[in-house]
Amino acid sequence: MTSLALAQQKSKILASLRRLEGRATAGDVVADTGLPADTVREGLKSLLESHRGHLEVSDAGELVYEFDPRLIERGSEPALARVVRKAKQGLQAAFKAWIVVMLVVYFVVFVVLIVAAVVAGQRGDSRGGWGGGRGRGGFDVNPFFWYWIWGPRWRLGRPYYGHRWERTLGKRDRVPFYKKVFAFVFGPDRPRPTQEQLDRAKLRLIRARSGVVSTADLVAHTGSSFDEAEEEMARLLGAYDGEAAVSPDGELVYAFPQLMTTVRGGRRPREPNPAWLRLEPPLELTGNTAGANAVVAGMNGFTLLASATAPWFIFPRLGLGGTAAYVGLVLVPVIFSLLFFMGPLVRMAGVKTENRRRAHRNVRRVLLGHVYRRALDGEEVGVREAHAFVEGKLTDQLVRREAVERVLQELAAELDADVSVRDDGEVRYRFDEIPRQMSAGEAARRRLRLDERAVDRIVFSTADTSEEAAVRDMELFDRELAGADMELDRYLPDVDRVGYEYDFELVEFEEKLERRKSRDAFRGGRPNDSG
Repeated sequence: MTSLALAQQKSKILASLRRLEGRATAGDVVADTGLPADTVREGLKSLLESHRGHLEVSDAGELVYEFDPRLIERGSEPALARVVRKAKQGLQAAFKAWIVVMLVVYFVVFVVLIVAAVVAGQRGDSRGGWGGGRGRGGFDVNPFFWYWIWGPRWRLGRPYYGHRWERTLGKRDRVPFYKKVFAFVFGPDRPRPTQEQLDRAKLRLIRARSGVVSTADLVAHTGSSFDEAEEEMARLLGAYDGEAAVSPDGELVYAFPQLMTTVRGGRRPREPNPAWLRLEPPLELTGNTAGANAVVAGMNGFTLLASATAPWFIFPRLGLGGTAAYVGLVLVPVIFSLLFFMGPLVRMAGVKTENRRRAHRNVRRVLLGHVYRRALDGEEVGVREAHAFVEGKLTDQLVRREAVERVLQELAAELDADVSVRDDGEVRYRFDEIPRQMSAGEAARRRLRLDERAVDRIVFSTADTSEEAAVRDMELFDRELAGADMELDRYLPDVDRVGYEYDFELVEFEEKLERRKSRDAFRGGRPNDSG
């Protein structure tokens, strides 16, 4: 089929979804468009990748495609927001160039002027001018100073993610000083991982779990809400040729047969860390070390002090004056230095807000581990014990009981948990949906055996009637479920430990490749040269 025909079919399916207000089964779209059922199913799955939506299960066990009624494309950005973002980037780039020129040049100029003024004062020459510049009072800028400002192996445009990232670099790949100046004003660069980079760990999770995952599996990995996980599962379904299936008790599971095709038979990938081992560290104001911040602030403070006192200290000793000298050596550097110090002060409120969000997400991630453990053990969760658990793990942040209670209520709402109240007034939550979803996923793994790609038992036959197929599925589910519950514990590693994952780790692999290319280029294309 030509690409034009495929585009026309996709357009028909989109038009049908608009008429159906974004919610439909495959049968609804078939009846509305007249397209073949297989074409509609493939088209709907493709739309899950490109448009915001997710899957649901109807009371009759049918898959329901739920799209945003406006059929918004994933990752779409309003035109005005795009223009504002581009303009902001352009202004920031121009201001960065101005910062380098102003901070470094004015620092050097005022060092020279102060030295000259001191020498002129010692000679008693109040009109001394710049005389003796190459004599006893001369000042030559050490070449190492420029090396310090700009590293010879640093590629222009390369990001700087902060001092923790810097420690992962080789000794020769030193971060030039100007990047730390930018970080002082604007904050460190933030990684912008591609969708493929973001998907890597999720694909590892799918392969590690034999090609079958449930929404509960993805939530345990990402720490997201269940609604967000359902939408993300729908996107993965369309992007990686997955298939959704409904377990006999109405739970959705997602199978990805194509991801299990491999030449490395018998080698199961190591599972990625769960959400409680991928906590978010606090966002740093500058990303620099205290020493680097002290140097940057000291240089700018020196320029501010020297320019503010120039009319009384420098001008009389060197015979300077007039409008040009006042504007160039007082007004401009004073304004620049004040704006320079305002940068981190203005950003401070935003950093604090982001860190509050990160702290909330960390509480949720740690609490997820506890809730999953208790749910798989068939036990309830209370606020008191949950707060004690989270507080004991997040020792580097203040954990309020109210925050834990709020997250626990969010999880209860997402999973329709059973709520009970003890005689002492404590509210208890029972999360039966978690073991149901995970058991359905495990039963599907045992049934499909995608990691073996072998069929040792008939689990489906085209000769079956719908009633016979339902009975066969139910019998198989019951048989496998008895053993599946015994295996679920292995999917909750290290619930008693927590760990942090830095933003730059998502793009670290590509960064290493870029560093290797830069290193080879610096050595003249001789990768084995140890010099």
